Amino acid sequence: MMRAGKVKKKPRRGSETEESLCCCEYINQKGERSHLAACLCDCEDVDEACDRWISRKSSQPEVWARALETASDRFRVPWIRGARRIDVSIIPPLIVLPAALHLAALHVLLAVVTLTSLPIFVIWYYHLTHRRKGKTLLFLSLALFSLGYMYYNFVQEVFIRGDIGWGHFISITCGLLLTLLTLVKVKQDPGYLLKHAKDSGMKSEGGCELANGIQTVRDCDGFPQPQTDGDSLVAEKNWCKMCQLVRPPRSGHCMICGFCVRRLDHHCVWINNCIGSHNHRFFILLLLFFLFTSVYGITVTLNLLCRGRNAFVALLYCPGVYTEYSTAFNYTCVWYCAIVTAGMAYILLIQLINISYNVTEREARIALRNKTARRMFCGLVVDTGAYNQGFFQNWQNFLQMDCSASADELGAIV
Repeated sequence: MMRAGKVKKKPRRGSETEESLCCCEYINQKGERSHLAACLCDCEDVDEACDRWISRKSSQPEVWARALETASDRFRVPWIRGARRIDVSIIPPLIVLPAALHLAALHVLLAVVTLTSLPIFVIWYYHLTHRRKGKTLLFLSLALFSLGYMYYNFVQEVFIRGDIGWGHFISITCGLLLTLLTLVKVKQDPGYLLKHAKDSGMKSEGGCELANGIQTVRDCDGFPQPQTDGDSLVAEKNWCKMCQLVRPPRSGHCMICGFCVRRLDHHCVWINNCIGSHNHRFFILLLLFFLFTSVYGITVTLNLLCRGRNAFVALLYCPGVYTEYSTAFNYTCVWYCAIVTAGMAYILLIQLINISYNVTEREARIALRNKTARRMFCGLVVDTGAYNQGFFQNWQNFLQMDCSASADELGAIV
């Protein structure tokens, strides 16, 4: 009886495998244990792609896609409790940016070609990934590395040489720290509705369940569907088939993140996160802190490189700056910062205009596509008229934006 009562519990295979992994082991795509020392062995996908390339046979796009996926999966570094995968998209900015800036410092014509090519490449890559709805860390890596690299050059080339005082150095350092701290806040939950539904608990009673406080029923295939109860009918546009929940008004589904976000504005590739009701205000602060720090650093550096000239004039014309490589490199870095600052200033301008008219970027795109919005000032202003309550009221609503769903929002669904 005692033996029958004692039942030996069988340990779970997944947890046992994970605990027994050394720092150089990992779980591969097939769910098997693999070792970094054997990362070049048993690569059928890579071998097939190479064989087709050597024999000059036509290769299907999925062959190269599988080879790239396999190579990226095995690109790892030793870490505690198993090797960690490194996203290959973070590497190009670490190599291309310093090489491009040093190349541009050799001659003014090289500077024009290089500094023009960089934005074109970034825009092309953005459209490529955005069209495929792919999530990449290249833009976030480029943004963080640009901040660190420009700050390092500022300290190395300007501050250590004694050209500026502690006041300028402390101001730029504080601006950089505030930018990074605000970036951490923006990277947090933007207002995922799926997470909210799980936290609040989805109850199942008699084939029905409550998702975000609104009752749904399951169809013959087992998928939840909006409940129709007399005059109460959930609008079809508020039902997300992918997340299987009812969205409050002004919410949307992000195809890149794969979640529904409350009051979705857009998916920002520079922070690799959505902008929603939870982090929209911090996103505005992030742009403001960055622009202040960048403009201040550009002005201080230009006053040293082109003494006696206005900062704006010195940015366009600074004679003798290419006589020495150090000054040419600093001037190239200033121009790179100016290009990035102009792009971020444009984003901030669009954000401020949209807030003033109480419209999100997503709503503006949908309204323009459906031709239900007014375009003013060369397309900078897009007024849908759906939520516009006046300039001051719109800003008051934005600054007092509640992170949780209000009763009015939930009542507007039905």
